[in-house]
Amino acid sequence: MTSEAPAARRAGSAERIPWRLGAGPVWALCLVELQKVRHDRAELLTRAIQPALWLLVFGVTFTRIHAIPTGDLPYLDYLAPGILAQSALFIAIFYGIQIIWERDAGVLAKLLVTPAPRVALVTGKAFAAGVRAVVQGVVILALAAVLGVSLTANPLRIGATFVVLVLGAGFFSCLSIVIAGLVLSRERVMGIGQALTMPLFFASNALYPVALMPAWLQAVNRVNPLGYEVDALRGLLLGTPAHLALDVAVLVVALAAGVTVAAALLPRLTR
Repeated sequence: MTSEAPAARRAGSAERIPWRLGAGPVWALCLVELQKVRHDRAELLTRAIQPALWLLVFGVTFTRIHAIPTGDLPYLDYLAPGILAQSALFIAIFYGIQIIWERDAGVLAKLLVTPAPRVALVTGKAFAAGVRAVVQGVVILALAAVLGVSLTANPLRIGATFVVLVLGAGFFSCLSIVIAGLVLSRERVMGIGQALTMPLFFASNALYPVALMPAWLQAVNRVNPLGYEVDALRGLLLGTPAHLALDVAVLVVALAAGVTVAAALLPRLTR
């Protein structure tokens, strides 16, 4: 019996190793991102300028002129979740540049020779982008509340809002890593990221209802993960009709696909 007990303990330890190897990099990279935010608060404030301008200028102006029909919902309220999703998109879509910097510094090669699976490394990067998006989201939600947007006070809905932000930012950061793995240049990642952000934003329901879009743009919105993210955020924060189960399912599937493809392309950056 004495020999069986150590064997059982060794077997149990062996079963837990893959989980630890997977969870460790995810947690470590999230902590690194929180440290960056803590030591560089100025970047957080500068990144909040553009969303603030959208709310203060575009949102307030279009609320007054009633140019976009949103029913009984004031346009500023309608716009706020879209700007929240936009800020997460703008943070995440350039994460591929960070991967290339890590490649040039030799950090990526060291990460790839660790026992941690590539999927875990990419997932860590994705959730690190989500952490930054949540911190930025808190700033935007505070500004929206100051402007009088009727946001929910339900802590469960606010928590679910942050989960949706993490999923959306995670997918778009994986998309950026995929681009980096294909083009292998920070200048090209920057150019493609800039070329993608506004089409993704305008081809979603962030600025206007889907019913106002032409048929071809409605078709694009149906395959645009940002549209599902905005729909979920609007339903959670404002209580408007939304397809939460579908929205979250699409974001989870998109994130899983993004992590898989990005992990497959990650070694290409070190060749």
